[in-house]
Amino acid sequence: MRLDLAHILRWIAPGSRVLDLGCGNGEFLQLLQEKLQVNGLGLEIDPQDITESISRGLNIIEQDLDKGLSNFPDQSFDTVVMAHALQAVHYPDRVLDEMLRIGRQCVVTFPNFGHWRCRAYLGTHGRMPVSKSMPYSWYTTPNIHFCTVADFEQLCREKGIRILERDMVGNTNRKSLLATSWPNLFATTAIYHITR
Repeated sequence: MRLDLAHILRWIAPGSRVLDLGCGNGEFLQLLQEKLQVNGLGLEIDPQDITESISRGLNIIEQDLDKGLSNFPDQSFDTVVMAHALQAVHYPDRVLDEMLRIGRQCVVTFPNFGHWRCRAYLGTHGRMPVSKSMPYSWYTTPNIHFCTVADFEQLCREKGIRILERDMVGNTNRKSLLATSWPNLFATTAIYHITR
């Protein structure tokens, strides 16, 4: 399991109502249902991932996040999760607003494009970085908004979003002192627990 997903588990209450935006193949939602007995629902746009999620016995809706979440009433979920999808939507600010409208609390994770390796690669090669954590070429990447820790926190301030907790993940399973102390430079993945 990805490191960011392991960190999210502690922020989700057993038996709660959870919406997983961009749930992929449903692996994380299935874990939440098995380990925490959540009442889970996933949203996904990729047909192959939807098929795999349904084969896991999960409740999945095919939906484009960029078209909004108006089919869900206010505060209809305890937690809304969007893991590694914020950078892939056209309107991340609007998606965050919708998440916070329909969820009491939200969890957002994203790759930190301000990481020193990204900066060094771009500076030395003059090209967009390709790595294990970001394996796409610039023309095939699903990432359309390159966000840093500082960018996300600025957006939260502008929108009045309260950061309850944050975790910063480096390249290992260990908690990284550098990623925690200087997240914009050393965190490979940022993990935020937010609310209004």
